[in-house]
Amino acid sequence: MAGPAVRAVAARAEEVVLLCGPRGRAAAGLLPGVDSVLEWRAPWIDPEPEPVDDADIARAVRMLRGFDRALILTSLHQSPLPLALLLRLAGTPWIGGISEDHSGPLLDLRHRAHGDVPEPLRMLALAEEAGFPAPADTRLRVREPLPDTGHLTGGPGYVVVHPGASVPARAWPPERCAEAVRLLDAAGHRVVVTGDGDEKELTALVAGEDGLDLGGRTPLPELASVLRGARAAVAGNTGPAHLAAAVGTPVVSLFAPTVPAARWAPFGVPMALLGDQRAPCRDSGARECPVAGHPCLASVGAAEVAAAVEVVASPGEPPM
Repeated sequence: MAGPAVRAVAARAEEVVLLCGPRGRAAAGLLPGVDSVLEWRAPWIDPEPEPVDDADIARAVRMLRGFDRALILTSLHQSPLPLALLLRLAGTPWIGGISEDHSGPLLDLRHRAHGDVPEPLRMLALAEEAGFPAPADTRLRVREPLPDTGHLTGGPGYVVVHPGASVPARAWPPERCAEAVRLLDAAGHRVVVTGDGDEKELTALVAGEDGLDLGGRTPLPELASVLRGARAAVAGNTGPAHLAAAVGTPVVSLFAPTVPAARWAPFGVPMALLGDQRAPCRDSGARECPVAGHPCLASVGAAEVAAAVEVVASPGEPPM
């Protein structure tokens, strides 16, 4: 989702170095415009942080030395100020970030976003105010070429169902996923089920006898390729939904409203947004569902998902 801002910077900078955590390292390698990647686990960002360690902080400061400018591309719930402090200690002469809080000498540019702006445009606005005009195409993109995955999928034209999610509160119930696979197969679709190496049991359950189980077989570049070959992707509010958008594939988004869909829904592709966006968990940021029965997503039926696939996968359909 940071890709449009990165491309804006790359169009005018001699070199772009992207700093990210270990959870984003594979995605960073797929962004056009990135010349090299630095990896560091920021304890105020990582969802499972290690204790703050002065030696680790000192290592980060050493790693950050020598840069002319820095843009800190935080999401809506993150502060740029801890990293800005480390960049100042590293001697960075100019720093920009999005911050509602007073930044003192930490930020040269304190950009303030207003309203529920989609995350890619929110970060792009920071780059623009820093003097890096937006690219003509502001959609998400990945670095080419992607690996050939025809031997895994049997060729393009299928529907991807991705049942996993980064946190349980964002996952559609597995039995509903499995039912959707059966309905899509009955409607004449080839169905490919994806997931990482820790989700093989889940993907096998969801694929059943009607879907093709690729659980654990698609590292991120391969997953991007599989998604690009799909007519549509069915996914929760998790990374593969945005990866599908980055390769131009329509998305049926099973979106738990723990964060605002206006900011975090798949961007720039035909999209069907499903799930009760006014559920009690709205804007809670919860990782575990705080409401018995997970009503925001459990209320979505498999037939509703199958019907949404037909809509978004139809040529010429506008985004929903």
